[in-house]
Amino acid sequence: MQGKKQVFLVLGFLLLFNLAAWQAVFYFHFSPKELEAVFFDVGQGDSIFIKTPQGHQILIDGGPDAGILEKLSQEMPFWDRDLDMVILTHLDKDHLFGILEVLKNYKVENIVWSGLGVESSSGFKEWEKIKEQEIKEGAKETIISAGEKIIAGQAVFSALYPFLEERREIKRNNEGCLVLKMLFKDNDFLFCADISFGEEEKITANFSDISAQVLKVAHHGSKYSTSESFLKRAAPQIAVIQSGKNSYGHPSEEVLTRLQKFDINTFRTDINGDIKIVANGYNLQIKK
Repeated sequence: MQGKKQVFLVLGFLLLFNLAAWQAVFYFHFSPKELEAVFFDVGQGDSIFIKTPQGHQILIDGGPDAGILEKLSQEMPFWDRDLDMVILTHLDKDHLFGILEVLKNYKVENIVWSGLGVESSSGFKEWEKIKEQEIKEGAKETIISAGEKIIAGQAVFSALYPFLEERREIKRNNEGCLVLKMLFKDNDFLFCADISFGEEEKITANFSDISAQVLKVAHHGSKYSTSESFLKRAAPQIAVIQSGKNSYGHPSEEVLTRLQKFDINTFRTDINGDIKIVANGYNLQIKK
């Protein structure tokens, strides 16, 4: 009997070793080699979910309400309640409120933002309260300025705004927007949050290369953003406008005309719904 037990133990060990080896082979050959960026339709607001080939799950902004939770459940397994990184571009409610719901319902490893906001606003106070609770539970806070980078596997995020020397008390949350360029091999994305002409001019004056294949159009297509000079420098192939029902006239005819003038393939969440862009490091594929 003792001999049989030893044989079974050896066979069991060999079986586990074999399964582990096959799992490693399967992962090597069949693990995703692509990056996915999903521009969620969250109404009048921004929210972008990114999944890297290494499995990093990153959320940029959360839209205006708890609807982001349903959106995330469509892209993540039901049992997965972890996000590697949450990036808040600024504290306006159509970017912030969904992030607050995410922080309450998901374990977040890294919280990234510009560190700028209108401190007297209710949104700022709620953000600080919930963020501090997440930090107590193990999340790491990173305040980033222009010129700094964050690396998530093969995806590299470079901050283009705000500039360190311009850190000051601001009157509008848009003045503290975090603008990021994401590079994945030969694919690049430019996330412009809610910046206006002034911030665009500062970015182009300080960075020689802001080109990107994919442009997240600033401020939901506001006529005070996405200037012709900025479009010339960014030279995107694809533009995504995140907007919904609103009283601001977003997206404006002026911006739509500018995008058309440069023959940029434009998608709108208010028309197309969720827009998924799959990047293999060389080419892009759009799934609506």
